[in-house]
Amino acid sequence: MNGSPRVLVVEDEPSFVEALSAGLRREGFALDIARDGREALDRFRACEPDLVLLDVMLPRLSGLDVCREIRTISNVPIVMVSAKGEEIDTVVGLEVGADDYVPKPYRFRELVARMRAALRRAQLQEAQSGLAEADSGQPLEIGDVSIDSQGHEVWVRGETVRLPLKEFDLLRTLMVNAGRVVSRDDLIDEVWGADYVGDTKTLDAHIRRLRRKIEVEPSNPRHIVTVRGVGYKYSEPAASPGGKGDT
Repeated sequence: MNGSPRVLVVEDEPSFVEALSAGLRREGFALDIARDGREALDRFRACEPDLVLLDVMLPRLSGLDVCREIRTISNVPIVMVSAKGEEIDTVVGLEVGADDYVPKPYRFRELVARMRAALRRAQLQEAQSGLAEADSGQPLEIGDVSIDSQGHEVWVRGETVRLPLKEFDLLRTLMVNAGRVVSRDDLIDEVWGADYVGDTKTLDAHIRRLRRKIEVEPSNPRHIVTVRGVGYKYSEPAASPGGKGDT
């Protein structure tokens, strides 16, 4: 996911559309709006959102039916919203493939937190899938760096480079997610485990050591780029080099 997460908001109540549009844009989301179920499916195919915020009660096609249709073609996170707060509605929403279910009236901050959590889960699942594929396949090569997960080997500009386990796992995670920003928290969860209790200084120290081993100019990295306030991105050859790499 590059840049602002794109959210498809499917809501037919004008007051909710207006409030959500203003609030979510302030939170840094890019938005597409659909006001009925049929339009939702058309907009979904056109804009390929990172998350769908989906009301249950919609004209032309219900939110449940929209969710079922989307699930036949995509695993995009879906957060369902409804004024109907009965338990049976929550169960049905989750059974048809929603990732979360928020009853109206909701607190906006809670809604945003649950949307971000759904996006993080989706990114982690994608990263884990990519790691599994890398572990079972051929060496991964991006530009002048190659990594062989099975042989635990790394080549940089044709030369073998020895990496300790954590640096190797860190490089592999970044390369599998090449072109996408990986947050510090996600990198720590992937490399050190979800129960890690330290701070991000350990991660930043490993990044500095890794840069010294794979970058031509470690102080001006072209591969492992810092995205300030978020995390790190492994730039593919076509990407611009980015700025100074201080952590």
